[in-house]
Amino acid sequence: MTEVPAKLKPLILSDTATIRDAMETIDRGARQIALVSDAEGRLRATITDGDIRRGLLRGIDLDAPVTEVMHTGFTAVTEAEGHKAALELMQARGLHQVPILDSEGHLIDLALQEEALGIPRRSTRVILMAGGLGTRLRPLTETVPKPMLCIGGKPILELILRNFTDQGFHEFTISLNYRGEMIRDYFGNGSRFNARIDYVEETKRMGTAGALSLLSERPSEPFIVMNSDLLTAIPFDALVRFHQETGATGTMCARDFQMQVPYGVIEVEDTALRRIVEKPTYSHFVNAGIYVLSPDALDYVEIDVFLDMPTLFERMIANGDTASVFPIQEYWMDIGRMEDLHRARDEFDDVFGPVSGKDLD
Repeated sequence: MTEVPAKLKPLILSDTATIRDAMETIDRGARQIALVSDAEGRLRATITDGDIRRGLLRGIDLDAPVTEVMHTGFTAVTEAEGHKAALELMQARGLHQVPILDSEGHLIDLALQEEALGIPRRSTRVILMAGGLGTRLRPLTETVPKPMLCIGGKPILELILRNFTDQGFHEFTISLNYRGEMIRDYFGNGSRFNARIDYVEETKRMGTAGALSLLSERPSEPFIVMNSDLLTAIPFDALVRFHQETGATGTMCARDFQMQVPYGVIEVEDTALRRIVEKPTYSHFVNAGIYVLSPDALDYVEIDVFLDMPTLFERMIANGDTASVFPIQEYWMDIGRMEDLHRARDEFDDVFGPVSGKDLD
């Protein structure tokens, strides 16, 4: 039996593993893929981030077997073809990983785009909505706009920006309103953050989608829109790929929200009591404040008119456009209340690692 290379062993799963195991393997292996092999080391299937998220949207449980989401029609090259052929395939098809197999299908190596080419400089524009009043965080926001409150010694907006640049995103537009001059003075043109930043400024409340009408140029490819009071560990490149794969006009990130009813819930048929469920927990996807929009989505945005993002998606759906949902399983925190800010400060080092600096607030 051919021995799997040691560097790939953390990526290997059996077909009896669960989807939860696959998620942990992808996170631990940091290669955006898990590999399913048989007992003899032959590669049977691959599992990507997108495979898992599509499964979750179909209602598949995290404890279901990986056979529910794994992809058996994967692209691979032979050992004789080698890394050169794998790189050509990745470039031609926009792939990020290509397995290399021997003549019997045993896993020999895994070619990775980022190892061959480095993290690409992505052309996707990121639009950060930073104009909120932050009323629930007063008195802190009486003198400082909410995106400039600090966590781990850095403004929230800087942490968001650096998270994007670490993943290869460098083109930013920041939408300003309340105390916008503080944000503009701090970030400037973005050069000291290895980014290029331009700004739009709301002279009145425009909403998370209405502010898009202020863009000086219509983007030519899908772009990310994100609220500037969020911390998350999602892979943004995987989000953009998911949007493109689903052919969506708009993709909304969603977070699983569980709510427990503190009473016994009764089920009734006519006047008859059929069942009592004590303190049940209900689970729903909720809007996570992160979106990918194709340029055509801007057709639904009126110039200088208030529009929130949920209404924009409702317009897409009413017109028959595809609107997709990208379920978030990674860390996500909406810093809207004082307790959220304290929790984010407590959790930051464990999730993202320590950063140096001095709080502005």
